[in-house]
Amino acid sequence: MTELRYTDDHEWLRHEDDGTVTIGITEYAQEQLGDIVFVELPETGARVAEGDEACVIESVKSAADIRMPLSGEVVAVNEELADTPETVNADPLGAGWFIRIRPDAPYEPEALLDRTAYDELIGTL
Repeated sequence: MTELRYTDDHEWLRHEDDGTVTIGITEYAQEQLGDIVFVELPETGARVAEGDEACVIESVKSAADIRMPLSGEVVAVNEELADTPETVNADPLGAGWFIRIRPDAPYEPEALLDRTAYDELIGTL
């Protein structure tokens, strides 16, 4: 498993061995949202473009959209979140992942934040 990379919109990305990229939200993002009660994910096979709002998260505090950090085809969604959206609160960097895409362009982790840069962004460093 490769190192997680981060966006300044508080998503994390993990490049998988098969060339796909798994996307979720960070610990910081789920803490800001509070108790998550609903997650809407795109359909497997859907095309997403960088910057698109592809996922919706509703919590007891607010609603938020996840903007796609990459363009590509959705090859998997975390269907468990339909019945147990609170998984995102319990394990945002693991079992609480949202979607996996096959990117249109080669994955370039250096274009994203590493952990140190992300920690600086959220003020924990």
